[in-house]
Amino acid sequence: MKVVVLLCVLIIVSADPTIFFKETFEDGEGWKERWIQSTHKSDYGDFKLTAGEFYGDEEKDKGLQTSENAKFYAISTKFDSFSNKDATFVVQFTVKHEQKIDCGGGYVKLFPSTLDQKEMSGDSQYNIMFGPDICGPGTKKVHVIFNYNGENHLIKRDIRCKDDEYTHLYTLIVRPDNTYEVK
Repeated sequence: MKVVVLLCVLIIVSADPTIFFKETFEDGEGWKERWIQSTHKSDYGDFKLTAGEFYGDEEKDKGLQTSENAKFYAISTKFDSFSNKDATFVVQFTVKHEQKIDCGGGYVKLFPSTLDQKEMSGDSQYNIMFGPDICGPGTKKVHVIFNYNGENHLIKRDIRCKDDEYTHLYTLIVRPDNTYEVK
């Protein structure tokens, strides 16, 4: 499975539109200084920077792509802590599956600022998990999971994700009244 993950990630507070994090990968290999590959397991796959097999603008469309099929991947970057108290915030990123995918996730997790990036794993506690997950013909959904007081809360409704070869924008809007919207 090759997936271009994270062409652009934005977290925005809407009352005063402040961008807390934005990644465009427009500085060549500079991303390797910002993104930390977890070494929790020795067999995690490696990411590469590419626009993929098809694109509109080869430089502007670059993102991280998984490099091997049937691997787990774990990479993270830090940004300043923020609070969404009394403010709406948005998590937004794009995913492109360049081949017919039968099982794989293209989701992001927002971790507490205390995360040890080198030890990040599937068991690391996160605040929000959001994005597409595909496994066979029966599971093609957009995950939205909020962690509150150490407990994961999965959304109740089924949001189908795309499984074609095109780029798709995923947007999660979280409001101060604890409501959310997925676009």
